[in-house]
Amino acid sequence: MKPIRVLIVDDSPTVQSVLTSVLSAEPDIEVVGTASDPFEAKDLIVKKRPDVITLDIEMPRMDGITFLKRLMSFRPLPVIMISSYTRENSIRTLEALDAGAVDFIAKPTGDVRTGLRELRHEIASKVRAATRARIKPSVLFGKPEKPVPIAKIRPSNKIIAIGASTGGTQAIQRVLGSMPSNINGVAIVQHMPARFTKTFAQMLNTLFPMDIKEAEDGDRLDAGTVLVAPGGWHLQVAKGNKGYYVRLQDGRPVKHQRPSADVLFHSVAKSAAHDAIGILLTGMGNDGADGLLAMKQAGAFTVAQDEATSVVFGMPGSAIKRGAAEVVAPLDDIADIVLSRLKS
Repeated sequence: MKPIRVLIVDDSPTVQSVLTSVLSAEPDIEVVGTASDPFEAKDLIVKKRPDVITLDIEMPRMDGITFLKRLMSFRPLPVIMISSYTRENSIRTLEALDAGAVDFIAKPTGDVRTGLRELRHEIASKVRAATRARIKPSVLFGKPEKPVPIAKIRPSNKIIAIGASTGGTQAIQRVLGSMPSNINGVAIVQHMPARFTKTFAQMLNTLFPMDIKEAEDGDRLDAGTVLVAPGGWHLQVAKGNKGYYVRLQDGRPVKHQRPSADVLFHSVAKSAAHDAIGILLTGMGNDGADGLLAMKQAGAFTVAQDEATSVVFGMPGSAIKRGAAEVVAPLDDIADIVLSRLKS
């Protein structure tokens, strides 16, 4: 098989050098060029015909977001953003994902050379996943034209658990955007580093009528509440005298992920059993597949996003192969399926 051709676009010679070294060490990946700004990148895209581009957010002459939007308009390619750990860049990274970037890599703080080398598995995995991604530019971060009316949901103690990774920020918006403000409590694991999850939760909270926030230990999963797992922490659901609440755990990564959808789903299977709905959305790898199966076996209703609407079909595809999904559905049908279940 031909190697995956990667173009690195970054104004930092250090980042260029380390990414080139990390990716060139992979037998199935070839770095075909480096560019210091989008103008150099434009010529190299035509000349080298890369399969994947890594793109820095902050660059001279033209920032990465502007270049990404132009690229998606004229020559869509799988793009992985390179972002530093700042609140401003976390907002811009979410904007990039919304504009069509497949995924992002957060530059480590401290020694960039050492930090990026420690991320070599993640970097290579994301490059491979990007070649299988469906490029779907969209404009989702905006107030819905009409709020979803309050639904006549049958009173119940049911909770909803959602897992997602690559392409998940947009998918989660689509699902929440079709749900009413009185929806049952929702716990979300989206693979994302610390700081980025908080920004994501805050952005969702400005868009939708639910009370949406990054989860804190002990938060309750009441109706109309949506809790997003913080990056770097596992999120578990437990049941107390006053209903369901969440616990944060800093255990080892599960399937290279912390937070892990498997950890969330297994805890929901144990604490809620048939009083739960599990949803596994787009993402690379197989995190969530075992946990979703555990939920189904415990009596929960389980849904997986279908291949046609997934940016990357790894996570839902793995769950489907295991027989973990009671229903396989297009992204835009999932909210209606869940609401129908809650009304019955």
